Amino acid sequence: MNLVHPRFTEPSQGDTSDRQRADLQACVTLMRGGSKTFFAASRLLPLRIRAASIALYAFCRVADDVVDEGDSPQAGLARLKDRLDAIYSGAPQAFVEDRALCAVVQQHHLPRLLLDALLEGFSWDSSARRYETLADVHDYAARVAGSVGAMMCWLMGVREPQALARACELGLAMQLTNIARDVGTDARNGRLYLPRQWLRESGIDPDAWLMAPTASPEILELIERLLQEADRLYGKASQGIAALPKECRAAILAARLIYAEIGQQLRRDGLDSVARRAVVPLTRKLGLLATAWWTASDAGIPGAAHVSAAETAIVYLVAHCTQAAESLALARRDDFKDRPTAPGSRPLGERAAWMIELFERQEAQRRAGRSPSTAPARGGLSLG
Repeated sequence: MNLVHPRFTEPSQGDTSDRQRADLQACVTLMRGGSKTFFAASRLLPLRIRAASIALYAFCRVADDVVDEGDSPQAGLARLKDRLDAIYSGAPQAFVEDRALCAVVQQHHLPRLLLDALLEGFSWDSSARRYETLADVHDYAARVAGSVGAMMCWLMGVREPQALARACELGLAMQLTNIARDVGTDARNGRLYLPRQWLRESGIDPDAWLMAPTASPEILELIERLLQEADRLYGKASQGIAALPKECRAAILAARLIYAEIGQQLRRDGLDSVARRAVVPLTRKLGLLATAWWTASDAGIPGAAHVSAAETAIVYLVAHCTQAAESLALARRDDFKDRPTAPGSRPLGERAAWMIELFERQEAQRRAGRSPSTAPARGGLSLG
């Protein structure tokens, strides 16, 4: 391990909150050179969610780089798993993004499986996995992007299965957009995420095309076909935005609008993502940010008209989050039962009964000519 890496730092000896702020600022600096769409949308998040999401995205970004840029992807993945083990044990390794993510994990009880799913997707990249069908591409997108959607939804405190499903599907849509935009770049790196079945149906040998990628009319049609699938998922994901906390809706809507606009820009560029990469102009992004803010703040976002079944690829993510939420709620109830039963720590109903009993006991003592006691009778509610 390279101990002089700029992110590998021994924690300062100051106050814990000071160290956490320093780690978070380091994550912001780390992310500033990339993830422009994320940073644009994150400005609309409330500070408590923005800080956690920056820590999460910083780790995800670094994890991607560790696998892609290292000499041995498998060794990089093994190191990342060790780092996650340390994060979830509460003793993160001395990387700023690890310490920042550890604080998020402890505060939000972020399910480990979601980060494991992300690493699994990265391992598929490193193993040159082939994607024969659209369902295969969905499986990949669920891991590298659907998992991130679920994590963002979790950080916002939303545990409802339908909302989690829509968040995962937004991740799917974004990843399909990424694939459509990066067809040429991926091909030059020896990777093909367009379903190979689609290429063969269009008369194209996938392996031969990878050796000499060109933007033939058939390839352009497949890129359009993938964008149409992304559009379907964007529409489906939009149904879940109303289920998010009101102060978070503008940011997620902004991310959805800006990413969908990448697909529209690609269409305006003639769908040729083999020779060039579509880029949404800054002025257009700013306009979409304003649209998202106005829609979420003033016009409002309608709820889902009907319940939609989750895409098959993300069912396991939603099921795990639902189970984790139930386990967490049960643990919290058990912890609450074990706490001292002072009036201020009791549930609202018990506190109300305690107050009624106190007042009635005092009134009974007043009638009897005694000094009122400040404690209720031990035998239960006294009616005087």
